[in-house]
Amino acid sequence: MTKAEQLQTVAILVPGDFNDHAVDRINHTFRPVPIERADPSLVTEEMRSKVRGIASFAGINAAMMDALPNLELIASFGVGYDSVDVGHAAAKNIMVTNTPDVLTEEVADTAIGLLINTIRDLPRAETWLRDGSWVRKGNYPLSRLTLRGRKVGIFGMGRIGQAVARRLEAFGLPVAYHNRRRVEGLSYQYHPTLKGLAEAVDTLISVAPGGASTEKAVNAEILSALGASGVFVNIGRGSTVDEAALAAALANGTIAAAGLDVFADEPNVPKALLDAPNTSLLPHVGSASDHTRRAMADLCVDNLVSWFTERRPLTPVPETAHVKAKAIPGKV
Repeated sequence: MTKAEQLQTVAILVPGDFNDHAVDRINHTFRPVPIERADPSLVTEEMRSKVRGIASFAGINAAMMDALPNLELIASFGVGYDSVDVGHAAAKNIMVTNTPDVLTEEVADTAIGLLINTIRDLPRAETWLRDGSWVRKGNYPLSRLTLRGRKVGIFGMGRIGQAVARRLEAFGLPVAYHNRRRVEGLSYQYHPTLKGLAEAVDTLISVAPGGASTEKAVNAEILSALGASGVFVNIGRGSTVDEAALAAALANGTIAAAGLDVFADEPNVPKALLDAPNTSLLPHVGSASDHTRRAMADLCVDNLVSWFTERRPLTPVPETAHVKAKAIPGKV
């Protein structure tokens, strides 16, 4: 039996809706096992005995892993993987992979676009043209904010944060950052605390991952430190922001404006943010181009192929990088 024929015997669970290109590749490469959602109560006895991998957008919790005793790998679609219980996966010797790098530039582009939209009010200016206001009322009002003279802080100086910083340099803007630790080789000013960064800048871009350590890290104290001319942009995870505090800060002038591509309870956006005239809001489209999503899909499936042929992942997450594949007699 060839490796290709062996792969077609490997059962891969695909919960809920998934990327069409990834599904097509899984259908032609593995034995696909669709399931309505990642819910242990939906796992059949056949799934329990056969499933060795999961390809998913959705979160995979400990109970779901426990329901699949032969599970070896969770191929998570996206760079963020906070919805996967990686601690439990590591304890169970389950590899978790994600799709970094291939979406870095697209998300960084979106961050800059969202920043400009927020500061210059471009979406509303376009509406002004399209609804006839330019003809009826004259020129669109001058934007009260400008990118000129701003100092930008980046919360989360990973691959995407660095790509955003490179773009900001081209705009002639000084960049500083806060991370869990200083990044070697970067010349940008490092601040050991998020509050210290917010006090030093007037524009804060969050690219931080989700998880317990960053839960509501951008809160009333941080927004107050950013100041009345402050602009906040979030392209990372909605969970990193106290949305009630952000809505209050926008309403009472604690900060000037916010641009958000991510929210804590997607697709549900707080009404206070929807109603705020000083927000620019996007429906989590940071990496949402055909080009980039196809590259993410390929990397997601390539991780499955590599694991079940070479017994190694391509892009393991740090928490499970130590996990080794067990040799299975007669199987890839």
